[in-house]
Order: sequence, then structure tokens, then C-alpha cells
Amino acid sequence: MSNASEEKSNLITKLEEAQSQLLQSKKLASVGQLAAGVAHEINNPIGYVNLNISTISVDLLEIFRLLDLYGAADEVIKNEAAIFEPIQRLKEHLDLEYLKDDIIDALKESNEGISRVTKIVQYLKEFSHVDQQSDWVFADLQSALDTTLNIANNEIKYKASVIREYGEIPKVECIPSQLNQVFLNLIVNAAHAIEKQGTITIRTRVDRDSVIIEVSDDGCGIPEDIQHRIFDPFYTTKQVGEGTGLGLSLSYGIIQNHNGDLSVESEPGKGTTFTIRLPLEQS
Repeated sequence: MSNASEEKSNLITKLEEAQSQLLQSKKLASVGQLAAGVAHEINNPIGYVNLNISTISVDLLEIFRLLDLYGAADEVIKNEAAIFEPIQRLKEHLDLEYLKDDIIDALKESNEGISRVTKIVQYLKEFSHVDQQSDWVFADLQSALDTTLNIANNEIKYKASVIREYGEIPKVECIPSQLNQVFLNLIVNAAHAIEKQGTITIRTRVDRDSVIIEVSDDGCGIPEDIQHRIFDPFYTTKQVGEGTGLGLSLSYGIIQNHNGDLSVESEPGKGTTFTIRLPLEQS
């Protein structure tokens, strides 16, 4: 093959990779907008369910007070067998004291459930940053990491404990929704690298005019002979149907778009560390 043909072939390959990344980025933006829309739609019914549970709780407490007062009248009506005996039979059938405790416990659990859903909705809204999809803003990256950890909790909780080693870092000029996607890819990959039970460690620090973010795991590691390929589009070590091979490639592109750097250090059998370096401000 001539040099011209080879250059043309390389250029076509790069264009195809860029097109794939662009399409995937658009999909991610759409997913972010969808997540924010779903979060907004869930907020309304959650609001009135929460209000109704609070109202029912107050009303039931008043009804229980009334029942207690009726109970105090037992001594007065116990000689009226036609009234007293049916009431006693119903009390025994219902096990009134147990019923009251059970209703109170059920309402407490419902309140806790509503609170958890509300938090999940808030995490989704923070994660998607739908109002800032393409806007450069100064963002708290440690807060963004915490939000992403909450979003990825289901992927992590059965596999790893998370250690946060946060330093004091300033806000960083960035597109938050894009960096959230990078954090999510790295954290989920770290969880997938752990076979049974392990640890994911997230560190942040300042290095001169940059912020350093490290995501480490003590999982299976990456073989040395493929480490140079992990940021290539469509390259994946996962089984067919388990991954597209675009997560790390997109992450690399996003960090480059932020004039930063994404690198990896890994030792098979001991774990992997991905390091993000971002400038504090964009030139």
C-alpha cells in the first residue's frame, strides 16, 4: 500500500471513530435530558404522596386519641351487655393495640421510602445538569463525585466499599454533565473489575494550576499488553453484549475537550488507578 493510500485509510478510520464518539455523546446528552425529565415528572406525584402520608399520620393519631377515650368508657357501659360485648369481641378480633402499632410502623416506613425516592430524584437532577449541558461553569467536583457514587450505588454496594480521600480543592471550570459521565464510567469500571469484594478509593488534590482526581480499585487489573488500547473506540475486554467499548474512549475525549489528561496505571491481580488531570480554569 502506498503512503498516500495508507494516510487516507488512517484518516477514514479516525473520522469513523470521531463520528462514533459524536453520536455516543449526543446519546449521552439525550439520556441526561431524559433523566432530568423523569426526575421532574416523579417530583410531582412524590410531593402529594408525601403530603397525603403526613396528613393521614396526623388524622390517625387523632382517631387513636378518640379510641383511647372510648376505651376509658368501658367501665361505664360494661353492664350494658348488648353494647359492651360486641365492642369487646371486635377489640379482640382486631387486636387493637397491635393494629395501632402496625399502622404507625407502616407510616414510618412509607415516609422513609418516600424520602429515599426523593433523594434519588435529586441525585438524578444533579447528575444530569440538564440546564448546563453545554455550558462552562465553575463546579464542585467533589460534590459531583458524591452524586455519581449515589447514582452508581447499585453497581457498587454488593462488590466494594468506597474510601474517599478528598483534599481541599477549588471549584473547577468545566461542563459538569460531561465530567459526571467520566466519573460514572470510571467508578462502574472499578466495580466491575472486582470479582467478589474489594475497595474503590477516590482521591482528589491540587497540583499547581490543576486538579488531580484518582479512581483506584484493588480488582483484577489490566494486562500490560493491552493497556495502550483501552482508550481506543470499541475496544473492550467484556463479553459480547456486556459493553460497547466506548466508555473509556468517550471519557478520554471529554477530558481532552477539557484540556486535561486521562491516564492509567495497572498491575494484573493487584488493581488499577485512573488519573484525571484538569486545569482549574480554561484558557
